[in-house]
Amino acid sequence: MDDQPLGGDEFAPTQTYLNTSTCGLLPRRAVDAVTALAAELAAGRPDGSGDAGAVQAARESFARIAGVHPDRVAVGGSVAVHVGLIAQSLPAGAEVLFPEGDFSSVIDPFLVRGDLKLRYAPLERLAGAVRPGTALVALSSVQSADGRIADLAAVRAAAAAHGARTLLDATQSAGWLPLDAGAYDFTVTGGFKYLICPRGVSFLTVTEEAQETLTPIHAGMSAGVDVWGSVYGPLAELARSARRYDEPPAFLSYHGAAASLALLEEIGVGRIGPHATALADRFRAGLDRAGRAYVPAGPSVIVAVPGLGDRHPDLLRAGIVTSARAGNLRVSFHLYNTAADVDRALDVLAA
Repeated sequence: MDDQPLGGDEFAPTQTYLNTSTCGLLPRRAVDAVTALAAELAAGRPDGSGDAGAVQAARESFARIAGVHPDRVAVGGSVAVHVGLIAQSLPAGAEVLFPEGDFSSVIDPFLVRGDLKLRYAPLERLAGAVRPGTALVALSSVQSADGRIADLAAVRAAAAAHGARTLLDATQSAGWLPLDAGAYDFTVTGGFKYLICPRGVSFLTVTEEAQETLTPIHAGMSAGVDVWGSVYGPLAELARSARRYDEPPAFLSYHGAAASLALLEEIGVGRIGPHATALADRFRAGLDRAGRAYVPAGPSVIVAVPGLGDRHPDLLRAGIVTSARAGNLRVSFHLYNTAADVDRALDVLAA
């Protein structure tokens, strides 16, 4: 039922929050986990800055959400760092294909190389733009600016037909849209949006085949087979899993992430997606009645209203948190939203 939030009393927003595409709300259990660790650190925690067990719990939880084995998941702090790792693995002159206007963290790590061939195509025609010689197709599953959903099956098929690898950024979809990370050579997912984790949590998945050409260029002690045996001197042996690509974890963030992801698993993406998309549909129906154009037509949880980006401050003054992106008023829905939130936003826009 879209008139009741999912998650019960785990969430307590003080405003009408329709801005998960910028940052998700933290559940109470994540706040408690971060607060508890911070208190321990202030008191003089004897075992270092956090628990590796919490990091592993977050890795395993994300793996279940993404449909892959935990050995295929690396942890880190940002999508840009994960993408930069992949960008550095490409040979000079390699061609990378992107959708026009995709998020900068997907594009810029390749751009700054200076010796790669970058091409762009409209999202709707991306699959048809893959050609012989394309080394990698990099795209977001859902566009940040306006919520359009890529035809992922078509892109995968075109990439396979031409021998290109695939990189999927699932930051705007993981947590409400089912993710099959194993269908891509690489996926990157920032945890602080629809995965409702603290910022500083990001996941990279790598297939076994792709690991053959991906060098762990920021390897530290976290990348070793024996982590505590890799503290000093040259690394004796890399982890035999995607953990070789781990960044040293931000423990405060990952303690919160383990709690947040556990909540998502309890509720289930299979419930969250229909709940959030029903709310977005309700918002689109209200815009239809008002004669307002919007994108996409559906079934995204993000709704972008062209030309209304300047209404963002009006909504904020009314206690409704949205965002302005690429000239659009961007509204995004998640498990903690209700039909009353939708109707309140529509009423303010109408006024």
